[in-house]
Order: sequence, then structure tokens, then C-alpha cells
Amino acid sequence: MKRSVLIIVFFSFSFIACGQTDTSQIIIQGRKNSPAQQKKPYVILISADGFRYDYAEKYHAKNLLSLAASGVKAEGMIPSYPSLTFPNHYTLVTGMYPSHHGLVNNYFYDPGRKAGYGMRDAKAVKDGSWYGGTPLWVLAEKEQMLTASFFWVGSEADIQKTLPTYYYAFSDSIPMDHRIQVVVNWLKLPEEKRPHLITFYISNVDHEGHDFGPDAEQTASAVRFVDSSIKKLTEAVKQTGLNVNYVFVSDHGMTKIDTENPVDIPAAVDTLKFIMPRGAELIELYAKNKTDIVEAYKKLKADENGFKVYLKSDMPAYLHYGVKDDVMNRIGDILLVPDWPKTFRTSNRKPKPGAHGYDPYKVKDMTATFFAWGPAFKNHLLISRFENVNVYPVVAKILGLTYTQKIDGDPRFAQSILKK
Repeated sequence: MKRSVLIIVFFSFSFIACGQTDTSQIIIQGRKNSPAQQKKPYVILISADGFRYDYAEKYHAKNLLSLAASGVKAEGMIPSYPSLTFPNHYTLVTGMYPSHHGLVNNYFYDPGRKAGYGMRDAKAVKDGSWYGGTPLWVLAEKEQMLTASFFWVGSEADIQKTLPTYYYAFSDSIPMDHRIQVVVNWLKLPEEKRPHLITFYISNVDHEGHDFGPDAEQTASAVRFVDSSIKKLTEAVKQTGLNVNYVFVSDHGMTKIDTENPVDIPAAVDTLKFIMPRGAELIELYAKNKTDIVEAYKKLKADENGFKVYLKSDMPAYLHYGVKDDVMNRIGDILLVPDWPKTFRTSNRKPKPGAHGYDPYKVKDMTATFFAWGPAFKNHLLISRFENVNVYPVVAKILGLTYTQKIDGDPRFAQSILKK
């Protein structure tokens, strides 16, 4: 009798750690699946960075469309704000908004630690103390279910002193065919050593979308590469004899921006009084002295032209990105938000034509992708847009994992798309 396997496919996060990366597999020794967990389904989360909700149809990703048609296809998935790579990848595996799990931006400052986090800071990326929430692989490992990661935000960090049993440090240089073969090798391991949750990430679509824009042939080619890769993956996994459930998602979409008229950083931004991490579609200012906030806000508000200025206390509630949601006190005291399709000027060079990070409720291009198919999912089901915090309870339910921590995802969503 074939065992059922869940493969969640998420294509969406290009994070790069500084320095030369070791491309060898890292294995945590001494672990094995408990007898009860050996009978559970298998999950592979695959992420395609920047795979906008309409890319599959727009660029004729026939394999993905066929697979999605057999299972569950969403009209789109709403990313959390800001619609950036690190916050949303981590939201997908924790079921929490960025303001609740702590990765509030790709780059941010933590006043309590008096330190900053950046997606290209290898030391910070691997430091588990930066990460709140309980990622799916941590939940699984604590319940004696083995996991593996071929990349995911947080998968290289010792979150709650727990890493996936098998994982790789991020490197775009590892060929796709090799990645697929590694996944197959994992699924061919003896049952007590076989991972039941696998995360898998592809960055190409995001890279091309940034460099050339969402309508470019280079982006279309990247979408077709992802499509062919999924075909190779599903065909290779099928040879293992395991029935597999797949979920294909992305962290965010991509939009064409106004490259001719970038918005200059306002002169009223005083970097002697405020810490300003890197940003273009969202700039956060952290006051060194809280008494400087009101005056700076008034000056910036008077300079509004092509952007909006908010105090953390005034951010729209629906974004879950204000003072009431800021569990770890990591959101800036003052936030500068460019008016789409504008972006802030971050260098003397012309901005790249593609970007993301905007309010997903106002800019539809930010909408991500969600497809799911396999024995656990209902067949031929088209669903409306939903928030990405709801992916976590889907995976947990399929794997039979129990979580007690508070999350933002709604378990009723899982019931609506799963057979039982």
C-alpha cells in the first residue's frame, strides 16, 4: 500500500548570506522518526520567490496549471505586510504575521538588542534568537518527526535550539537537477530516517522580475523553468512509490514601478537622530531618542510628495503592522511608504523595473500564488483569495502535528480544502 506524502511547493525567497557558502548537506545525527510518525504523510514545501498570482496563466505554465486543476487552485494568496521575502517566508511556516513572529522586514532594527537584522547578514540569519513563533520543522522535530530543508528563511537558524535534521545553507549555485535528486534520496531513506516535511526553494522568478520587470521575456523564461522543474520533481518523486501531496505557493508578487521618477529620501530624515535600515518600498525610522519623534514626523508630513508618512501608532489596522501588533518592538517609530508605483531612490543608479513590498490590499500585483494537489486535498476546487497565515494549519493538519502556541491562521481554512 502506498503512503501519502504532502509536498508543499513555495517558490519565493531570494535570501543571500555574505561570504562563500558551503554547498554540502548538513545532518543532525542521532534523530529518528518515532514509530507513530513513520506512518504519517510526507510534506515538501517548495517556494518560488516572486511567482505572482497570474504568472502561471500569463506565461503558460502548463504543468503547474494541470496539476493545480486536479486539486485546489486559489485565485491568489494575500501576503502579509510588508510584501517582502523574509517576512512572508517566515509567515508561511509559522502562521503568524511579521509583527508577531519578529521578522518585520528584510532589514530592521531591534532597539532592545541595540542591533540590526539583515537578510544578507549571515550571522544574524543563523542566530535563532532573532526568530519568534514555532516553524513547522521545529514543531515536527519536537514531536519526533524528521524534517529536511533545501532552503527556507529560518531553516539555518537554531530556533528554539532546533534545526531540521537535514538542511543546506542557501546557495543559488546548486543545480536544480541535483536538488531534485537530493529530495528523492531523502524519500528513499529507511522509514525511521526519512523526513516527513521537506522545504524547497527556487529564486529565479524573483531575480528576473526585479531585473527586467514582470512583463519581460526573462521573467517568462524563469516561470517556464519553474514549471519544468516541478514536472521533473513530481515525476522523480513518483518513482519512489509514495503518494505525494503538493502545495505550490509564493511569498509575494511583483509589479512594474516608475523607474523614471524615484522619490528622494526626504531632507527631514536626520540620520544623526534616527536609525534607517535599508529599504525602498518601505522605509522605517527608529528614533535614538523618543523625544525626537513628534517633531520629525511633523516635518516629514509637511514634505509628503509621492509618499505617505505614518507614526507606528497610525498604521492601518488591517495591515497588522502597528504599535498594537508590534510584539517584539521591531517596527520603526516613523514609516515612509511610497505611493505605488513609485519607489524611494536608494542609490545614484536607476531603480530596477520590478519591485514588491507594497500594501497587498491596494496593489493587486503583490498577490502570491497557491496551488495544492494530492490525496489529502479536495479535487477540482477553485477558491478565492486568502491570507498566507492560513497555510500553517493546513500543513500541521496533514502531518498530524499538534500546536498549542497562538497563531494568526484559521484552522477552518484547512478543513475547507482538505478531504478530511
